[in-house]
Amino acid sequence: MKKIILTGDRPTGRLHLGHYVGSLKNRVKLQNSGDYDEIYLMIADAQALTDNFLNPQKVKDNVLEVALLYLACGIDPQKTTIFIQSQVPALTELTFYYMNLVSVSRLLRNPTVKNEIKLRGFEESVPSGFLNYPVSQTADITAFDATTVPVGDDQLPMLEQAREIVHSFNHIYGDTLVTPKELLPEDEKAHRLPGIDGKAKMSKSLNNCIYLDATNEEIKEKVMQMYTDPNHIKVSDPGKVEGNVVFTYLDVFCNDEHFQKYLPDYKNLDELKEHYSKGGLGDVTIKKFLINILIEIITPIRCKKQELMQNLDAVYDILKEGSKKANIKANETLKRVKHNMQIDYFDNPEFLEEMKEKFTNK
Repeated sequence: MKKIILTGDRPTGRLHLGHYVGSLKNRVKLQNSGDYDEIYLMIADAQALTDNFLNPQKVKDNVLEVALLYLACGIDPQKTTIFIQSQVPALTELTFYYMNLVSVSRLLRNPTVKNEIKLRGFEESVPSGFLNYPVSQTADITAFDATTVPVGDDQLPMLEQAREIVHSFNHIYGDTLVTPKELLPEDEKAHRLPGIDGKAKMSKSLNNCIYLDATNEEIKEKVMQMYTDPNHIKVSDPGKVEGNVVFTYLDVFCNDEHFQKYLPDYKNLDELKEHYSKGGLGDVTIKKFLINILIEIITPIRCKKQELMQNLDAVYDILKEGSKKANIKANETLKRVKHNMQIDYFDNPEFLEEMKEKFTNK
């Protein structure tokens, strides 16, 4: 069996560092590993419309935005098929068939769905399309025979529900769909990068992000706002490392080489943490250190995006060709699904003969 990856993002805004450490950086690593036969990267515009149905312009404006940052971060269209969800009609049809295999009560029990409904304030007026997100996601995954789905902890309930739907379909209609497995980030610290406020994950809607195309000034401004230790008032005060967002980011992004370049008084992060914990190290020092590191990471991405923006025709063609390729693959799965569901009337030469025999014998 081929090893196939399906992953993606909703085009509702600029991508940020949370996307980078949680998925993008690893996607580049996976595409370059040679371990997978096919990789599909989806811009999930149809799903984004389920809670932005009154503002389609927002979704439209961010399709190319997301694609630009994919490419700027190192996604190679020769190795990864980048496509737009709404341009693959088979995904909608598969979703419709799978909806019969899951109850509304089961969808409402999904922890991720419950949290997202609460976050968006839908309460009793949740759109049915939004509620059916796990079903739509199952269609996305199975359409490409994905064996592997890179996810964060918060998406595990969604993947579990996808496996339930796959199991139900295969039980009823025979072995048709591939059961996907999750692929969690290797680095535990990267599972969920907190926002600069330290109170939630990095999120566009909460405005606690550092964007992947941020200017140096924007990076400085965001880092200087970061939550540290409220009891670390004076430089001489002992500081708390746990729960300190600056150190959380340093855990994820810094290495020993960064100390050599930007903070040579320390050999590594352990030494920095020890000094901060004992007292005598100010928040401004550690924030300036983090600023230098993030500028080093983000600057090449921002510059590459600016370069790509000079030739949007090429980016457009990448999405168009990727969507064509995705259509071919998804249609193959849809054909298999409809055959096993016995609704492929015009593609099944045996259908008419069976019906003739049936009515002849009446």
